[in-house]
Amino acid sequence: MRYPDLFSSNLEADLAATAPLAARMRPKTLAEVVGQQHLLGPGAPLRVAVDTGTLSSMLFYGPPGTGKTTVARLLAAATGAAFEELSAVSSGVAEVRGVIDRARDRRAQTGERTILFIDEIHRFSKAQQDALLHAVEDGIITLIGASTENPYIEVIPALISRCELFCFHPLSRKEILVILERALAVEKKRSETEGHVLPGLGEGVLDLIAEASLGDARRALSLLERALVLARARGVSLVDRVTVEEAAQRKIVLYDKDGDAHYDVISAFIKSLRGSDPDAALYYLAVMLLGGEDPRFIARRMVIFASEDIGNADSRALEIAVAAAHAVELVGLPECRINLAQAVTYLSCAPKSNASYLGIEEAMKEVTEHGALAPPVFLCSTGYRGAEKLGHGVGYKYPHDFGGYADQRYLPEELAGREFYHPTLQGEEARIREFLEKMRKLRQRDVNADTRKSEK
Repeated sequence: MRYPDLFSSNLEADLAATAPLAARMRPKTLAEVVGQQHLLGPGAPLRVAVDTGTLSSMLFYGPPGTGKTTVARLLAAATGAAFEELSAVSSGVAEVRGVIDRARDRRAQTGERTILFIDEIHRFSKAQQDALLHAVEDGIITLIGASTENPYIEVIPALISRCELFCFHPLSRKEILVILERALAVEKKRSETEGHVLPGLGEGVLDLIAEASLGDARRALSLLERALVLARARGVSLVDRVTVEEAAQRKIVLYDKDGDAHYDVISAFIKSLRGSDPDAALYYLAVMLLGGEDPRFIARRMVIFASEDIGNADSRALEIAVAAAHAVELVGLPECRINLAQAVTYLSCAPKSNASYLGIEEAMKEVTEHGALAPPVFLCSTGYRGAEKLGHGVGYKYPHDFGGYADQRYLPEELAGREFYHPTLQGEEARIREFLEKMRKLRQRDVNADTRKSEK
């Protein structure tokens, strides 16, 4: 009798029976994976690589609970490769070299390929990542590294150049609901087998759990499991909102990213920024972040706001907003909430002006209604042979020859004296307004001179 096999089988059976719901619900095939269709759907890159047997080393990048580890294991199973797994948190160079040695022996003796999956690869030091380079380049191992951090920041360039990069997206609410409904069916069958009744779910409870998951399937399944256990322990026949929030140990923000909440809250957020109320703006920022809104969407709206509602009243506002948008890409959640908060408070407290926005709107209306007029001939390009014969550049006053400022008209003659930009008295724009008043009077001298010439 082969006791090790018996013990191994018993252990696997015991683990399968007592494993958390999230572990028991791991897909067994690529076809069972929910989400990531841009990678796994028909004709998608990973699907093609599996179907054609051309799987190469790769890096999976994306938030937790989106299927990075599961897909790596399924790729190994689908390609018939041996699967080795290391955690960057607990493994070092010695463990990496051990896997490479086994992979080399395996390839030499049986021809079997090896997939090495490294979770949290961004935690590997440069020396640990260097230890992978030759094995990856020589094809001794097919590396799949998973990271929640931007690989271009955390992984050495030499390793990135040897791998394909695949981005995993947060699961949508509909995708999370599919996973939860599958899990409920499994739990119901398990309860019937064990001879007890599974608590029911109140109206909207699955939606509540899906919202609370923030696109993380593992979080959704864990929350469902805790809520069911809590209800059963209390002898409650129905899981309601209170039970779910107690299981989550926090209030759950209901925020439909694809519905009215998305538009209503971002509208309130922008109007709070415009109204110079940083407290309200921070509150709506918190609602959006806790509701699972994409921080990049919030950052993009702030970049627009900086020019539309602050403009030249504080020219640093756009710099702050763009820097916050870059920080969101660089560090991601949860840390980027701090960068967003800094930008929110700055934009809220900055002097406001929509003069730039109104200026481009008025200029575009003019062109739309009356067409594009030719610029004055003296402003036209002189950068080609024959331009001077056409009068191009003749009469142009080079401002630096006149102390930096020249009394010359720049608009087409038909629009002489027309003003599109009207600076306010707010912040830096007050200085710009004073400057423009002087410049417009200076240009008016040239317009008056042209008028006198035409009258003669």
